[in-house]
Amino acid sequence: MNLIRQSVAEKLVQIKAIKLQPTNPFTWASGWKSPIYCDNRLTLSYPDIRDFIRDEFVRQVKANFPNVEVIAGVATGAIAQGVLVAQALNLPFVYVRSTAKSHGMGNQIEGFLPKDKNVVVIEDLISTGGSSLSAVEALRQEGAKVLGMVAIFTYDFEKARQNFEKSNCELITLSDYHALLDYAISVNYIQSSQIETLKEWRQNPETWQQ
Repeated sequence: MNLIRQSVAEKLVQIKAIKLQPTNPFTWASGWKSPIYCDNRLTLSYPDIRDFIRDEFVRQVKANFPNVEVIAGVATGAIAQGVLVAQALNLPFVYVRSTAKSHGMGNQIEGFLPKDKNVVVIEDLISTGGSSLSAVEALRQEGAKVLGMVAIFTYDFEKARQNFEKSNCELITLSDYHALLDYAISVNYIQSSQIETLKEWRQNPETWQQ
């Protein structure tokens, strides 16, 4: 799995789905300052990488959740990824909105989801886990048995770990922040002197200031 984590991190950096700027931080929508920006939607624009990510998702689902009956994607970033995985596994697909629609049927879950089905959730990115776990809760409220979640990348925040434990939801990721740093150092994408800055940010992202 370590080789896969490294390989995924490498591909994300190569297509600039992940950018590291320790000396010129990004500002997230939350207002947090961050030396890293991740947009895994970019993987969909590169067929070879898109196929690689899909195949790794499928491998993890088969290995860890063999009783899966439905694949669910978290809107909007993981809808396309989820469809690719569901197609490869020949399984039904649904996706979960961040909130229920204010019109029509008022759906939060789009697609047909029978009660008591074993569901695996596909996600593109895990930060604190809040929005991802909201999708899990929405599925559970509709009678789904959520087996777990598989995501492309996690910042590996302690808060996310705690949130997933509290929600009793198993999380598996194809790559993570540690694999990213290892790769970035190996190819001189960042300087060794910047590692402490990047580690400090991950420990206290809410209060970190460069």
